[in-house]
Amino acid sequence: MSESDSSTSRAKRGRRPGSGSTREAVLSAARAQFAVKGFTATTIRSVAADAGVDPSQVMQFFRNKEELFAAVMAVPASALERFDTAFRGPREHLGERVVRAFLAAWESEPEEAQPLLAMLRGAIVNESARAQLADFTQSRLLVGARERAEADAEVRAALASSMLVGLITGRDVIGVPTLAEADAEEIVAIVAPAIQAILAPAT
Repeated sequence: MSESDSSTSRAKRGRRPGSGSTREAVLSAARAQFAVKGFTATTIRSVAADAGVDPSQVMQFFRNKEELFAAVMAVPASALERFDTAFRGPREHLGERVVRAFLAAWESEPEEAQPLLAMLRGAIVNESARAQLADFTQSRLLVGARERAEADAEVRAALASSMLVGLITGRDVIGVPTLAEADAEEIVAIVAPAIQAILAPAT
């Protein structure tokens, strides 16, 4: 037996990675693909290839692509914290803090941004993603609007969330050139006054 054959034989007899690490590898690969390609273009086979496993192993953890997508869409606690802290501080700077929070969450480190981008891309074709995106964005804004006792808080939260999701979609999903290339501070300066007027109107 050659040295290479001997090494191969020892590798085959070695301990295989645990199911926990395999599952995490699958989730990591799926998270990246859903964020970049969206729900429709991502396949179990392509996720398996990126994770370095057989497609059947992916199916052991997730029965179908919908279940895999649902697992990927778990929103990191850090993203929730960004939106919670956006409503802490002077009322007159609320719009600026909220716009910064949205941009930071969707354009931050991959661990935080990828699940949100996957949710946003998936919302175009996946009912579960649409529901989760709507709940995530509107609920974060609704909490803040209610804290300020606005009579039409729900409508204001819905309007603000629609504007902000549209901003992120144009900038990070569709990639409208001028918007995608714009400096974040420039976007904040332009959009913040509108969000301010919706969520914290002058009394």
